[in-house]
Amino acid sequence: MARGGGGQAVNQLPIVRPGLEDSSSPYYLHNGDHPGLLLFFNPLVGSNYNTWRRAMIVALTAKNKLGFIDHSIDHPRPEDLLYGSWIRCNNMVISWILNSVTRDIADSLMYMQTAEEIWTDLYERFHESNAPRIYQIKKLLSGLQQGSMDVSAYYTRLRTLWDELRDYQPTSACTCGSMREWVNYQNQECIMHFLMGLNESYAQVCAQVLMIEPLPVIAKVFALVIQEERKRSIHYGAPKTGVDHSVILNNVNLSTTTATTLLRTSQGGHCHFRNHTVDKCYKLHGYPPGHPKFKSQVSQESAQVHQASSAIEIHQYTQGDSLTPNQCKQLIEFLSSKLQAVRVDAQLANLWRVGFIDSCTNSLYI
Repeated sequence: MARGGGGQAVNQLPIVRPGLEDSSSPYYLHNGDHPGLLLFFNPLVGSNYNTWRRAMIVALTAKNKLGFIDHSIDHPRPEDLLYGSWIRCNNMVISWILNSVTRDIADSLMYMQTAEEIWTDLYERFHESNAPRIYQIKKLLSGLQQGSMDVSAYYTRLRTLWDELRDYQPTSACTCGSMREWVNYQNQECIMHFLMGLNESYAQVCAQVLMIEPLPVIAKVFALVIQEERKRSIHYGAPKTGVDHSVILNNVNLSTTTATTLLRTSQGGHCHFRNHTVDKCYKLHGYPPGHPKFKSQVSQESAQVHQASSAIEIHQYTQGDSLTPNQCKQLIEFLSSKLQAVRVDAQLANLWRVGFIDSCTNSLYI
């Protein structure tokens, strides 16, 4: 405490540089703020500038340091009390930016003096013109389909393009009814894009959403579709049969190999030819149509039928049965048809059996 010229005591307060203790000041640095801090996990490579720029603006706003890149905080003079605090915060923001870009880009920014200068240089280097990028985004939106993606991945991809496109569109601070209608129209466009890109299996839920009046927000529509997807995964999931197809295939291959080996080394017991088994012996099972001995076989079978019919007639007239001649004729026709059917079935079965065995043994019939 000091006294003035009139002898009165005058209170002298200690000089404190503003911003060092006030957490709301842009010059305030928290204990966790250090030059090695990484504000965005995905570094700037050039093509992702729009996404990187948006993430850095959000992070610097949370740190209350956005004024050091958008020229809202003036560079103080060296004699100003805030000069030292400004230098500290400016260098801190520069370190954060350098940590969020690739090594090559960081080398080109190393000798710039202010964070605002670095921010402007990156904008001029990597910022794309609005018209080509808007055209590219709208082209991607028009051709985007769910395809093999699940609903969540499809919606995430779609939402990323929407948000980037909205960033290029002019904004308005108007809160009148016209602005509300414009917001509702944008929401309707998002819903239409989302529903049109879904697979055909979601046609029913799309129809249900379109029947809602007024249309819900896009987040609610996404929730309805994702619920439908989860319900299908619970009720219509394909059950596991537990059958090991590899074991079955191995068994089939083993059986085929064993059968082939046996057929190749077998010797028919009737004709005594090699690779000629009883199963495919024409002499035992009959000759197929087209074989030279097929006609003689038919003649023999006809003779057998004739002999059988003659025996029936002899038996009829010698035994004095109660069958009439008409009944005997019907019986002979019935036996002949049955014998013919049995012969044809046997020939077809032999053809199938012989063809199957030939395909396994790759040998010729004798």
